[in-house]
Amino acid sequence: MRTLIVSAFVSADGVAQAPGHDAEYRNAGWTVTGAEFDAAAYELKGREQDEAGAVLLGRRSYELFAPVWPRMDEFAGYNAMPRYVVSSTLDHDDERWPATVLRTLDDVAALKETDGGPLLVHGSLTLGHALADAGLVDRYHVLVFPVVLGAGRRLFSDSAHDTVKVAIAEHEVYGNGVQKLVYDVVR
Repeated sequence: MRTLIVSAFVSADGVAQAPGHDAEYRNAGWTVTGAEFDAAAYELKGREQDEAGAVLLGRRSYELFAPVWPRMDEFAGYNAMPRYVVSSTLDHDDERWPATVLRTLDDVAALKETDGGPLLVHGSLTLGHALADAGLVDRYHVLVFPVVLGAGRRLFSDSAHDTVKVAIAEHEVYGNGVQKLVYDVVR
């Protein structure tokens, strides 16, 4: 059975929306302005790419990443691994960055039952919320930036659900104030 990991950049107040470019969000790009660059803080991101067996994305994130990630040398690992998009509306994948379209969370649950390395979710807040609400998330990789954004979409779902316990598997604080928190979902 594969491990499903949600990976996210988060502000100190829990906002995960638009850490990079997003013309619709007033604080877009806050990972660039939220802390001085420290390569050590991104070690987890490199490890994810080395260890993941596949990338799992929601439609909107896929449509944002597909024209950009294939051209980025730092994402060579992601570009070489299988990609899956969970969407009930996507008609076809992007030829520049082919992916398999999964229509339902049941399809994701079935994918988790296959052999292979971890399934890594990037961006995709709506998908992350749905996966968590369905009990499919096994681990969270979180880099918390020392910035308070106020309004914005949060990493964790605000739906009414039972308490979910997590255990800290790794943690570290870097010189630029970014904190690494790796949480395992306790079942």
